[in-house]
Amino acid sequence: MRGGGGAVGGCVGAFKMDTMIDLEWSSPEANKPFKATLPADRLFQGETDGSSFPNGGLRVTHSAAAFTTWDRSSPPMIVDKVLRIPCSFVTHTGKCIDDKTPLLRSSDAVHREGLRLLTAMGMAKGAKAIHSFLGWEQEFFVVHAAHFKARPDLVNCGRTLIGALPTRNQQMDLNYFGPVPDRVERLMVILKEEMLKMGSPMAVRHNEVAPAQHEMCPIYSVCNASADSNALFMEIANREAGRLGLQVLFHEKPFAGINGSGKHANWSMGTDTGLNFFHPGKDDESRTIYTTAIACLAHGLCQYNELMRCAVAHAGNDHRLGAQEAPPAIISLYPGQGFEAHVDSIIAGGALLGYKAEKKMQSTGCKASMAVEANSEDRNRTAPFPHCGNRFEFRAVGSSQNCSFPVMICNVVMAAGMAHLADQLATGKKLRDCVAEMYKTNRHVIFTGNGYSAEWPEEAKKSGLPNLNTTPKAIFQKLKVYEADETDARAEVMYENYNTTLAIEAKTMIHMMETGILPACAKDLQKYTNCKALVGDREQVYGSIKAGTQKLKEVLSKVPHSIQEEATYYCDVVKPQMVALREVVDTTEGLLESGLYPYPTYETLLYSHHH
Repeated sequence: MRGGGGAVGGCVGAFKMDTMIDLEWSSPEANKPFKATLPADRLFQGETDGSSFPNGGLRVTHSAAAFTTWDRSSPPMIVDKVLRIPCSFVTHTGKCIDDKTPLLRSSDAVHREGLRLLTAMGMAKGAKAIHSFLGWEQEFFVVHAAHFKARPDLVNCGRTLIGALPTRNQQMDLNYFGPVPDRVERLMVILKEEMLKMGSPMAVRHNEVAPAQHEMCPIYSVCNASADSNALFMEIANREAGRLGLQVLFHEKPFAGINGSGKHANWSMGTDTGLNFFHPGKDDESRTIYTTAIACLAHGLCQYNELMRCAVAHAGNDHRLGAQEAPPAIISLYPGQGFEAHVDSIIAGGALLGYKAEKKMQSTGCKASMAVEANSEDRNRTAPFPHCGNRFEFRAVGSSQNCSFPVMICNVVMAAGMAHLADQLATGKKLRDCVAEMYKTNRHVIFTGNGYSAEWPEEAKKSGLPNLNTTPKAIFQKLKVYEADETDARAEVMYENYNTTLAIEAKTMIHMMETGILPACAKDLQKYTNCKALVGDREQVYGSIKAGTQKLKEVLSKVPHSIQEEATYYCDVVKPQMVALREVVDTTEGLLESGLYPYPTYETLLYSHHH
C-alpha cells in the first residue's frame, strides 16, 4: 500500500534482495562450504515482516508474518545485474497489503464478468480471456539538485510551500513541445535506453506546458505489467537524474500557479482474439459490443462514482485537480458529443447500431501539407474520463501515484457494470432494452461540456451523483477484490497518508518561517533604520508573517486524535491557515532586498538547469 500520494520520489516499490547461495550440507566439514544454487522454494516465495509496512491494522508486531509470491503475469526484469521478480504481498492469513494483489484480483473480475457478458450476448467467438490494458503518460518536473536540496519544502514535502511566480512562467505558451534543455534531454535519452533494457520501450517524450515540466510514455501493455514498469520508471528516473546533478519532482503540484503533473492512465480492455471493447469498429457486432461496453462503464461510474474519486484522492492531487488544465474533481464520463446523442436515441427507443464513428479528412488549406484524418469525436481535456479513439483516459490520476490502485478501480467499476448487464440478460430480457435501461438510469454521469465552467458543479450537484455508504465493501466482496477488513485497512492507510502528509507540510512551513523567512525580514528592516520614508508597509507585512506562523502553531496543536476527524481538521483548518500564511510570505518575496530571500526562488528552480 506504500506509494504515491504526493510522495517526494513518486510511488516507492518495495524489494528484498536475496543472493542465491546456500551451504553444502552434505559436506563432512564442520564449516560447510557454500555453493551457488537456485532453489524453487526461495525463487517463488519469500517471507518477511508485514507490520513494518502500511497495513491498516492487518499486521501488528506480535502477528507480523507476510509473504511474497511471484506474479507470473508480469515479466521479471534485470536491473543493475539483479533479477527482479514482480510479486504479490500478502499476510499470514492471505490478506493483501500491497497494490499489486488487488489489481490482479480486479483483472480476474474483468476476465470473469467480461466473458460471461460476451457469452450471454452470443458474441464470445472463441475468446478465452479478457484483459485490461494500460498506457501511462508520466509527467514530471526536473530541477537542479543543489537547488532542490536548498529548499526544505521540496526535500520534505515534494512541493514548494512558499514561492512567488516569476514574471515569465507559462503565460506565453512557449514550453509545450518546445526544445528540451540539453541536460534534461540527456536524462530522457538515458531513461529511454534503460527502460528498453528492462523490456519497457518508451514511445514518446516531450516538453510539457509548464517550464521545467516534461513527459514520457511507454508502449501499452497488460495493466499490471504496465503498472510495474511505471514504478520502475520513477525509481530509475530519480537515480539517473542524481547522476546528472538533477532532481526529478513527481509531486502533483510542486509549484503553485502553473500546471501540475498527472499520470494519465489510458485504459482499455479486450479479448485474447484481438477485440477491443472500446473501439467502435466497422461491423455490427463490434458496434454493438462498443455501445454495450460504454453502457456498462456508465453504470459502474455512476453507481460507484465516489470509488472513482477515491482512486485519485490524496493530499498531492488536491492541489492539482480543477486548475491549470487538470480535470475537475467531479468524476463524469465523456464518450463524445456524437455518442451522447446516440445514447439519448437509445433511451428514446432507438437501435444500438445507430452510431458510426467515422473519421473525417480535414484539409490543411495548403498544397504542401496533406489532409489530416480527424477522429469522429473531439478531445475534451476538461473531462476526467474521456474517450480517446480506442480507450478511455483517466486524466485525474496523480503523477506520484502507483498506477495499480486507480486502474484497479477502473477494472472494478467496469466489471460491476458487466456483471449487472449479464444478470439482466440471464432473466431473458433483450439486450437493447437492458442497455437502454442502463443508459436511462445512469444518464446523468455522462457530460460532454466544459468541465471548467462554473455551471458544471451546480449541474452535477442537482443531478445527484450517488453518495456511497457501505457500497464499496459490497462491490469489492462481490467481485472478489477486497474482503471487508481489507477495504477498512485500505481506507485507514489512505487516511494515515493524508494526515501524515499535511502534518509534515505544516511543520516544515513553520520551520522555514522561523529559520529562514523571519530572520531575512529582520535583516531587511534593519536596512531602513535611518530611512523610514522608504520602509513602506514592510513592518506590517513582516509582522503578519510572525502572527500567521504563531496561528499555524496553535491550530496544529489542536489536531484531534480520531483518524477521520484528524483528516477533516487538516483539510478544513490547517490547510487554510497555511494558504493564508503563504499569501503574505509570497508578497514578502517582492519586498526583500535581492539576496536576502533565504531559498532558491521559482525563477531559479524553473530555469537555472536549462543552461
